[in-house]
Amino acid sequence: MQEPRLEFLYEIQVDLEAPQAVGRGPHGVRNIFYVRSGRFQGPRLRGEVLPGGGDWFLVRPDDVGELDVRITLRTDDGALIYVTYRGLLHPVSQVTAALAEGRELPREGYYFYIAPFFETADERYQWLNGTVAVGVGYAVPGGVRYRVFALV
Repeated sequence: MQEPRLEFLYEIQVDLEAPQAVGRGPHGVRNIFYVRSGRFQGPRLRGEVLPGGGDWFLVRPDDVGELDVRITLRTDDGALIYVTYRGLLHPVSQVTAALAEGRELPREGYYFYIAPFFETADERYQWLNGTVAVGVGYAVPGGVRYRVFALV
């Protein structure tokens, strides 16, 4: 059996609006973060993150954050790519405390990974429709950054 390998797809920076604080519900504390803007760049695709997507972020009682994200990318050559991903971030309390002070927590201080899936009608990027990806997340003041890799 062949072990999976990783192939770098892109790095993405997403700037977020201040969250809508839904508050504590039956599963934890819900905040909705809307996308303001962003950019992505990699060897086979690059472009902008369109405003209007978001993350329906849930902080569970065990201090683990569950990401539920939907965004739209527009490549520099005009293709639209719909991206959805789930992910986990923890410990949320330490990450948010650092960000509230305007600083980035060192990456080894927290767990932050995502599993993106892609959807596009553009023939030039059809290969993304059949790609499983993983990403390493970085919590940064005002947004997030990811390095995203295809499983090959």
